[in-house]
Amino acid sequence: MMQFSIILAVGTGGFVGAILRFLISTWVQKLSPLLFPMGTLSVNVLGSFVIGFLALYFENIVAPHQKALLVTGMLGALTTFSTFSLETVSMLQDGLWGRAAANVTLNALLCITATIVGMIVFKKIYG
Repeated sequence: MMQFSIILAVGTGGFVGAILRFLISTWVQKLSPLLFPMGTLSVNVLGSFVIGFLALYFENIVAPHQKALLVTGMLGALTTFSTFSLETVSMLQDGLWGRAAANVTLNALLCITATIVGMIVFKKIYG
């Protein structure tokens, strides 16, 4: 049976991640002059960077509670694949094919790049 403390760590991380997602994505979207979901893109790229960094951190340090809190909980709530999917489908339904393609391309390329950069930063700091 799973330890209650792990479940609590995931829930706490999810609470923090959901609040961060709301604050960051709303702030970025308000700053953006584009009619494009920059808020969602920003939290997805940020979350990808952080998970790249933490993946290497947790590779060498066995800390199940920390991993549950930060990766499963916080980053699971911070990143927004379901929102990204809904926004993309809405663009397609509105006939905004180019914008939808840009959304898919930018999220994929920038998030993968951010994960790699997060790993590089970890190696520079701890490497």
